[in-house]
Amino acid sequence: MTAFHVLSIGPRPFALPGDSPWGPFELTHVDGLQAAAEQLRQRHADAVVIDAAVGDSFTDVLHWPALAQAVLESAVVLLGAECNPAQADALMAAGVQDILPAAAHAGSPLALARALRLALARQRHTQAVHKSHATDLSTGLPNHAQLLEHMSHLLALREREPAPMAVVALRLDGLATVRDELGAEAANVLRRKVAVRLRARLRASDVLASVAPDLLVVLLAWIDQPEDGTRVADKLVDALRQPFSLTGRSAALAVSPGVALYPDAGKTPDALLRQAIGQATGGMAIGRAGFANRVERGTADAANDEAPPSPLAD
Repeated sequence: MTAFHVLSIGPRPFALPGDSPWGPFELTHVDGLQAAAEQLRQRHADAVVIDAAVGDSFTDVLHWPALAQAVLESAVVLLGAECNPAQADALMAAGVQDILPAAAHAGSPLALARALRLALARQRHTQAVHKSHATDLSTGLPNHAQLLEHMSHLLALREREPAPMAVVALRLDGLATVRDELGAEAANVLRRKVAVRLRARLRASDVLASVAPDLLVVLLAWIDQPEDGTRVADKLVDALRQPFSLTGRSAALAVSPGVALYPDAGKTPDALLRQAIGQATGGMAIGRAGFANRVERGTADAANDEAPPSPLAD
């Protein structure tokens, strides 16, 4: 069985049993929250255990800049904390899985192992339930609601740790043709192929979401320079210009991109999405001849068309 990676934060590492039915565990220790944030950027942790000896445990943990990201990926447990019900409610609302008093684990590594394993189980169950209500079923990608949650967490982090980020919207032109000629399931298969191709060209930290049947959005969690947003958008458009194989035939799409940069385009999810999607839906689709049919582009030929053949070629 693969060991659970536990990140320990505090003045000294705590003990976990080497051989336990609740494990196994692999422990990494850092001495403070800032070092923990750097560690989490480098490596995923299944659980994050914060010793209450770290500063003012309630205030410092609640305002830890990396908390929003940590609770999305890890079961966060506060160890040895003494807090009142209102403070406990605030920590749990922020995503902390458990708050263990010192007496609950003092001198008993096995008890701590059990508490960690249960916290992991709760976190994974919560994620599974949440995912079932936040996923576009035809592609397996996060849907609009899940994207908004990711953006809200990231923007809260950016308010405390300013850094450039970008939102890229991609409007797909040609799905209606596939749906008309090959059926709805073929169109869904094409959307899944699009998702796989895009995901392969993005970093693990970037979020690819499906917000409408013909509209995908990419959240670039961080970029080095503002122009990187446009550069990534161009790369993704180029990737989708290559035809797809679908039921033994060649299916092609045209793509219209839109880019919104934080903080220039806004500091809220709605403002960033409004600009990126507005550009994508109002712009000219980029692609070869015949990628969009008359249903999608109207009766006039698109300016980037080279010839009128169907996008599905034998």
